[in-house]
Amino acid sequence: AFDAFAIFDPRPIFAACEVAFPGRGAELANAWRVRQFEYQWLRALTGMYANFWDVTVSALEFAAHSMKLDLSPGQRDQLMSGYLTLRAWPDVKEALSGLRRAGMRVALLSNATEQILNAGIRNSDLLGAFQHVISTDRIKTFKPDPRAYRLGTQIMRLHEKEILFVAFAGWDVAGAGWFGYPTFWNNRQ
Repeated sequence: AFDAFAIFDPRPIFAACEVAFPGRGAELANAWRVRQFEYQWLRALTGMYANFWDVTVSALEFAAHSMKLDLSPGQRDQLMSGYLTLRAWPDVKEALSGLRRAGMRVALLSNATEQILNAGIRNSDLLGAFQHVISTDRIKTFKPDPRAYRLGTQIMRLHEKEILFVAFAGWDVAGAGWFGYPTFWNNRQ
């Protein structure tokens, strides 16, 4: 089971911040990303769920406001549209094909919405590459809530020790490992 960003390259989203705010884009991208995860974790802890898209919009607006950047609705929508134009990292298609040839079942297990995940699959010509596309939106929480990882075992009908979880972020490796998944940190940074 793969986290979405172990499959899809988010760098174009954050590069677009520099286009929107020359000289301040990297700072905005970093503040946006940090706040995005903080909002997800806070909502998972409190049970006050809002989906990945809505949390990400709120995080972007907060980050821009905290930096005193004038983020127009058009700029906000343009930056957010990057989540619907995600493409796979260059090595993904071949790696997934190899796993499938070896008889492995392959899934996505992500905090992103199914709309974002399915758009990335289409944009990357990966239709049919995954037996399961699992968004934590189904249960209204976010990783690292153990219920989010349990969703993978329930849908894939496997014990946690039978699922190797490939994470993009270190916190996701920790959460998956604490849940009981064998883990691999695909640290592309």
